Amino acid sequence: MIKNILCKKNGGIMDFREINTFIHVANQESFSKAADVLGYTQAAVSIQIKQLESELGTRLFDRIGKHISLTHQGKVFYQYALRITSEIEEAKDVLSGSQDLNGTLRIGTIESICSSILPDILSRYHALHPAVEISIITDSPEALLDMMNKSCVDLVYFMDKRMYDPKWVKILEEPENIIFVASPDHPCTKKSPLTLNKIISEPFILTEKDASYRFILDQYLAAYGQEIHPRVESSSTDFIIQLLLKNEFLSFVPQFTVQNQIAQGILTPIPVSDFDLHIWRQIVYHKDKLLTLEMKAFFQLVQ
Repeated sequence: MIKNILCKKNGGIMDFREINTFIHVANQESFSKAADVLGYTQAAVSIQIKQLESELGTRLFDRIGKHISLTHQGKVFYQYALRITSEIEEAKDVLSGSQDLNGTLRIGTIESICSSILPDILSRYHALHPAVEISIITDSPEALLDMMNKSCVDLVYFMDKRMYDPKWVKILEEPENIIFVASPDHPCTKKSPLTLNKIISEPFILTEKDASYRFILDQYLAAYGQEIHPRVESSSTDFIIQLLLKNEFLSFVPQFTVQNQIAQGILTPIPVSDFDLHIWRQIVYHKDKLLTLEMKAFFQLVQ
């Protein structure tokens, strides 16, 4: 059936660039945004889509004002287009016959993983595959998973409650402790195990509300009619750690982000008698995404 799709009405072969452009327009839901990503003019994108629609003998997009969306026929062809591009990329990998990777790897992740876990992994990755170009995008899990579904990133490394979706392939799922932490000189470290109600009245520096573990804490407190009001909010884990060392604040962070400081004795976990939270580090990619050699090499390092 793919063979039939690749054939023009006049017996020629459909231009692969048209298929690639179609996928980008469908993912971006915009001719102009697709043009920016591809480095084309908007006019060139429009011409390619019109040519593709002419070759297929059907309209692929509904154009209502400035908004575009896939028609039923467009949605059907989108699945074939993904298969076509996947098979072509796979054929290129096989025909190259080389394990010297020189492609690209686009990783979507959250800031805490980016600053704490990825540097070591990417250092080892670069030593093994120095020619691979790596792009890191940090955002909230929700935004990153949307990017993955639109093929804007190859994989997402995030932390949240256990999440599943039939459109995803899950590579990693590991539990992580989220802990309250402060400088060893902070008064709270001198007290017997605190209750949650008591500790949330202390001055806190926290991640922004869209951080998964902060969101889970807020939800937990809300269920008991409580809330926390941090004195400072920041998306930077490194900034949070530096401010903790000033002995003015407490924080609530994944244990792996401060394990080095705890081992050095410059930060201390604070036990809370009536609270224990686990969250899950997860790596997923879209099931329709070609599993490239660059992605496989990354997964080998993290598993």
